[in-house]
Amino acid sequence: MSDESKHRAAIHERVRQQHSSELAQDYVEAIHEILEGGSAVTISALQKVFGVSHVTVIRTLQRLQEQGLISGTKSKEISLTNEGRQVAERAIEKHALLKRFFEALGVSDTQADADAEGAEHHLSEETLEAIRRFLEQQG
Repeated sequence: MSDESKHRAAIHERVRQQHSSELAQDYVEAIHEILEGGSAVTISALQKVFGVSHVTVIRTLQRLQEQGLISGTKSKEISLTNEGRQVAERAIEKHALLKRFFEALGVSDTQADADAEGAEHHLSEETLEAIRRFLEQQG
């Protein structure tokens, strides 16, 4: 396999890994935001956030608990573990950074928010750091 082929394969592998963690990041981010808003995290609240069925939420919560990101899936006290909180806070930080970046480029608030939601899962630390530096230089 050529170096170019290896490079392309590595890129595709990274994207596959990012896709597999994207749902977990979205859920812990939503759980964090609900908790920060002072509400209890319920299956119906998550159904409303994601527009999915009761069964889908339950299955996803079970996977998140197996991954050590949440606790309390069998009760009404769904909460984040320390690891889950860190994942959520990192996702929120990336989202805010990207939204600011897109708005600095002239993208509307609504569209910047939507685009940040997709991009936050797929950018490397190198790219995120370059965006941070760019925004700092812009003032």
